[in-house]
Amino acid sequence: MTAQTQRPDLLIVGSVAFDTIETPFGNAEKALGGSATFAAIAASYFALPRIVAVVGEDFGAGSRHLFEERGVDLSGLQTIPGGKTFHWKGRYHQNMKDRDTLETRLNVFAGFDPELAVDLKKAPYVFLGNIGPSLQAKVLDQVEDARLIGLDTMNLWISEAAKDLEQVLRRVDVLFLNDEEAFQLTGEPLVLNASRKILAMGPKFVVIKRGEYGALLFGETLCLFVPAVPLGNVVDPTGAGDAFAGGFMGSMAAAGAVNRSTLSRALRVGTTMASFACESFSVNALSRLDPEKIDGRIAFLESMSAV
Repeated sequence: MTAQTQRPDLLIVGSVAFDTIETPFGNAEKALGGSATFAAIAASYFALPRIVAVVGEDFGAGSRHLFEERGVDLSGLQTIPGGKTFHWKGRYHQNMKDRDTLETRLNVFAGFDPELAVDLKKAPYVFLGNIGPSLQAKVLDQVEDARLIGLDTMNLWISEAAKDLEQVLRRVDVLFLNDEEAFQLTGEPLVLNASRKILAMGPKFVVIKRGEYGALLFGETLCLFVPAVPLGNVVDPTGAGDAFAGGFMGSMAAAGAVNRSTLSRALRVGTTMASFACESFSVNALSRLDPEKIDGRIAFLESMSAV
């Protein structure tokens, strides 16, 4: 079964936001979004996500209820009285890959300063969403004896906070990024060479996402590949990368071990959760899954490469 009665703790630090999105297939106005949101909902089928993030007073009971339905712990979600929640507005092109940022209002997120409660410091599994690397480092300074730490980053931090990012990469186990970000970070135009350079920076493993071309995981002596789930209906790809990371980390937490088998399954789980995220705006599809549907799509991925 995918669902578990006793779920291991997974600390997730990142953004909780409202997204306004336009795609060729429709639009969504101030829908629930943010890196911590997608990661937590995806992870909730495998682990107990415990969010550390900040929101404004406009973040109402309805938004909280969605997290609570999935059993996400919100004790680390700080609400700023009188403040407004981070808001991003974007428009996707016809190819559903390229997008334009129309508006970014950081609001209370501009002052985000993550402080972990005592119990959160002891979380055995940690995922750091694509917040600034200096904030990621601050979280790591507070974490105690985590078994596995995953980190996401983005082109903004690679270009504007390279030194801080290099420092924090020495302290994590798994780095998640897409192929363009890997090329930017390393100056290498080929995935294999880029992965080798990234591993030399400190992470034990690097996961390079390639959209419809699947994803690769590299370790010192390991190379794993999973194809993407073929989708006939992509509604909104926003948050798919965060859902991937959440699914991956949740799967690793549920497994309780790091080896070829658990990493391979986590890669398939991440890909599966990302595919569900693409099938609706916000986390509408991602939050309403049953274990059989998840397991069925994971099995489908396995069958695609079976001999």
